[in-house]
Amino acid sequence: MPFQKKDVTRLESHYMQEYDAYVERQARKKKRLIRRLVLFSLLMALAIGSLAVYHVNQQALYTEKKEQHEALQSELAALEDKEDSLRNEIDLLNNEDYVLDIARTNYFFSKKDELIFNIPGEKPDY
Repeated sequence: MPFQKKDVTRLESHYMQEYDAYVERQARKKKRLIRRLVLFSLLMALAIGSLAVYHVNQQALYTEKKEQHEALQSELAALEDKEDSLRNEIDLLNNEDYVLDIARTNYFFSKKDELIFNIPGEKPDY
């Protein structure tokens, strides 16, 4: 026994006209509310998406800069070590005995009545 809709005659009265206008206004209000909510949701989704993309880009940039910083720090440490060794060498080259020792070893300069023997494979001791 299916439910059958009965046809009811509609009375055209002032009250029914006001009621129809009220129902129509409520439907338009609901439609406008849904449109505003959809628009607001789209704007919020766009804003959140933009912020998420910006955040990901900033994270990638931060990682890249951090790697560059670490590389430059290690390069700085190496250059400081090299600077220390060069300063050490400058101090040694200012020492007259050291310079004479290098000249005697590399260029076979000798003191008066001195013989220099060069042994292959032996490193100089200066």
